[in-house]
Amino acid sequence: MLMKRIIPCLDVRDGRVVKGINFEGIQDVADPVEMAAFYNESGADELVFYDITASHEGRGLFTHILERTAAQVFIPLTVGGGINSLEDFDRVLKCGADKVSVNSGAINRPQLIEEAAKRYGDQCVVLSMDVKRVDGQFRLFRNGGRIDTGIDALEWAHQGQERGAGELVVNSIDTDGVKGGFDLDMLSAVARRVSIPIIASGGAGSMEHFLTLFRACPAADAGLAASIFHRRQVGIGELKDYLHGNGVPVRRVRREEETHV
Repeated sequence: MLMKRIIPCLDVRDGRVVKGINFEGIQDVADPVEMAAFYNESGADELVFYDITASHEGRGLFTHILERTAAQVFIPLTVGGGINSLEDFDRVLKCGADKVSVNSGAINRPQLIEEAAKRYGDQCVVLSMDVKRVDGQFRLFRNGGRIDTGIDALEWAHQGQERGAGELVVNSIDTDGVKGGFDLDMLSAVARRVSIPIIASGGAGSMEHFLTLFRACPAADAGLAASIFHRRQVGIGELKDYLHGNGVPVRRVRREEETHV
């Protein structure tokens, strides 16, 4: 049985980890290098690093921050933000990323997905999707959730798989930062259209929300969260013990691995 993954997310702006609600009201949280070291030691299965304003500002990802962050991480690291070309893939991989997350760059030029999959392998290509309900449709947004593309998100997920993406990060703008639970309807709808791994993002506010996710949407391979981990409301080791005790297969954290800072 495949283990379910628990993945903290570092949304980085101007070199600092930040967090908001529904992609708005952004507040400073912490230093990304310190946070990366903490999660590496706390038993996270992977770590996601997003430069959240790179696409909106039309610039490349802050590689100097990424290099310092990657040096603290010995678990798989997925990096995104301002990824628009194979050169961008190459740059962040050389900085220490294991996988590259592409969002607006793939919307601009969908063939980037297949080009990257052919050069680096589909396991390296993560298609990130920011999704919101608009007039009863799951709609794809771009530039950090600022722009409605008019694209059907379910069809986009299917196209991404067909073009060679190895994994999807599906983030609900409707539930992001609200801490009311993952968007199960949206995730289930996406799961009916694809067979590649799905990372659920947006809405986690408690350990129970992760349990509900994995029970109600078995196709979800991982749960991603930010603020509940950043603010120490839920510890990763504590969460994994809880999930294991409720029958969810997870990689357990050895007590000597846990760090409290």
